[in-house]
Amino acid sequence: MVTGQVAAYVRVSSRSQTVETQTNAITRCAVARGDSVATWFSERASARTNDRPELARLRDEAQRGNFRKLYVYRLDRLCRTGIRDTLTLLQLLSHCGVEVCTVADGFDPSGPFGEVVVAVLAWAAQVERLAIGERIASARLRLADQGRSWGRPTKLDRSDVRALVAMASDGVSVRQLARDFGVPRSTVQDALRRSKLTQAGNPQKKFELKPPKKARGRE
Repeated sequence: MVTGQVAAYVRVSSRSQTVETQTNAITRCAVARGDSVATWFSERASARTNDRPELARLRDEAQRGNFRKLYVYRLDRLCRTGIRDTLTLLQLLSHCGVEVCTVADGFDPSGPFGEVVVAVLAWAAQVERLAIGERIASARLRLADQGRSWGRPTKLDRSDVRALVAMASDGVSVRQLARDFGVPRSTVQDALRRSKLTQAGNPQKKFELKPPKKARGRE
């Protein structure tokens, strides 16, 4: 084993999340304990599976004896699929001589009551994950019953898109359309692309934006 080697594992579930909060908290905690994190395992993956590339690499590095201490923000960053999976992973790390330190859980997993606390936290994390899944499924059904689609609401309604397409056909630039409708240019371009308009009398020819006309007055 490499004496003094310290590692850390951070994980987020979605593209909109970042690991910055976890890495900052872990770094502060490690420094306070006189440690310096030499190896970071970082990934964006769902907690619904333990089949994660960085988690697999972590196991491999632990079995090779390449670090003796592992920092995590919370245990549910490592595992969130149930008590058995969490305890199995912690036992593997313990067998490899790895001490697990959590920053936000507020207890020592290697302490006398560590397994009991770990079991409770693992159960709570699994229940929370299941509850989140149920809430999402319920929200999807509710929107479907209302005739609405799931996902981020559009910034342009149908009447806006019709007006936007008409103005674009008349030569108004994408930049000006974005200003007039108060949306990003990418939203305007996406709306025009989705409209799949055809030019006069030719259903096979796709709509193309005309260059803006010079010195054109607005009515």
